[in-house]
Amino acid sequence: MTTRMKEDIRKVQLTGKSTYIVSLPHKWVKEVGLTKGEMLTIIEQNDKSLLLTIKDSKKPAKPTEVSINIFPIDKASSIIRKVIALYLVGFNTIHVKANEERMQLEQREKVKHFIRNLLVGTEIVADSKNTMDLQVLLSSPELSVADTLRRIAIIATSMHKDALMSITDLNYELAEDVIKTDDEIDRFSFYIIRQLMAAINDETIMKDISLENARDCLGYQLITKSVERVGDHAVSIAKNVLTLKQLVDVEIVKALSEMSFLAIADFEDSITSLFKRDYFLADEVVERKDHIEQYWKEATDHILSKKLDAETTSSLRLIIESIKRTAEYGSDIAEVVLNLTVSNL
Repeated sequence: MTTRMKEDIRKVQLTGKSTYIVSLPHKWVKEVGLTKGEMLTIIEQNDKSLLLTIKDSKKPAKPTEVSINIFPIDKASSIIRKVIALYLVGFNTIHVKANEERMQLEQREKVKHFIRNLLVGTEIVADSKNTMDLQVLLSSPELSVADTLRRIAIIATSMHKDALMSITDLNYELAEDVIKTDDEIDRFSFYIIRQLMAAINDETIMKDISLENARDCLGYQLITKSVERVGDHAVSIAKNVLTLKQLVDVEIVKALSEMSFLAIADFEDSITSLFKRDYFLADEVVERKDHIEQYWKEATDHILSKKLDAETTSSLRLIIESIKRTAEYGSDIAEVVLNLTVSNL
């Protein structure tokens, strides 16, 4: 087994009038098989260090193809979770193979529906009675992480506003539309996480998606999950609207609207602070964190004072809880932005 070379100090020398040279450690040259005349590639890293590699040398290829075996007793949801995990860690070809003569109809239909609706850039390229081959065709530069994150943040905001709007006149159709829209956030969230996980291990991909370092990758991953959760809470609001049987009291609607306005303002400002790399705006969002508590208490008091039936009271309280959580996720995003931008002050 080859041991890593210990730290080796080399003196920078000047040859001619403007060329600086550093000699290479003899042991390293022998180990990598470098010979006279071969070309080296020097890449400047973000921390100003230099990465030295043999030109055109290839890293051991990372496996991009994988197979999973499924059984008749496997739930479709379990198979889907395996596919998601393999997609997120970067596999480009996923073979789903039945361990018996054929896949169960429910397994096949639910997996196919999931692939077509929730995995960006993934196609079913082969489909037989006992196998299903999935191919990821989308490469990183085609859809930037920043643009995709901005897109799902806009969708989440729109979902929340529509969900609140549906309360005013019990617009069930609008509430149903909010629930359906959640798939858009999920599919692009999966794509973002896949790209970020690949970028952490490959600086070329990191540059392709316009991020600077592993800390940015981690920050964007945390923010993506928070945006996804804002969408989930918009869905929760919409689902609770569907349980309401009569128009909501005007005072309660007003209290919910005021609370919602503050929650969305926090969320939107946190996203703006990320893309503007604005530490002070993020700090302002975090500073407003406790303000939502007062609105939450007032909205709760309005609901309880009306002495509504238990089901309506429960639904409305779940709605205000989701509004509150939206504001809290905005604060969570802002805290991540603080960590990403503090070194720029």
